[in-house]
Amino acid sequence: MPTLDLVDPEGKAFNPADIENRPVLLNLWATWCAPCVKEMPLLDDLVLEEPKLTVLTASQDMGPPADVQKFFEKEGLERLKPWIDREGALGLAFGGGLPVTILYDSDGKEVWRVVGDLDWGAPDVRGALDEAIDPA
Repeated sequence: MPTLDLVDPEGKAFNPADIENRPVLLNLWATWCAPCVKEMPLLDDLVLEEPKLTVLTASQDMGPPADVQKFFEKEGLERLKPWIDREGALGLAFGGGLPVTILYDSDGKEVWRVVGDLDWGAPDVRGALDEAIDPA
């Protein structure tokens, strides 16, 4: 799990590495990225549908943080929090393409990574998530 601060539109910092004993799905996205925008409602639903999973979205937008908040309001994203990777460090670390989604296990170790958008409600995707969240 990366150790860096994300910020919300008000400037409150949060380090994803501080999450302990929970799997985390970290999604890098931007308001100008069409595939990213397409999957955001699905990720918002995932928060409710997978209670054992922490879903974090980290905006790679370089504009004013208020733009990210406005996007969340316009799209009706009620469960995700509008975290921003102000320096774009995650995007650079993961190759720069968007969207990128990384699943970390409850120990903070990377389980898998996807470059490009996914249908987060599709049975095969949910099966892969369930298997990673609750390994037998």
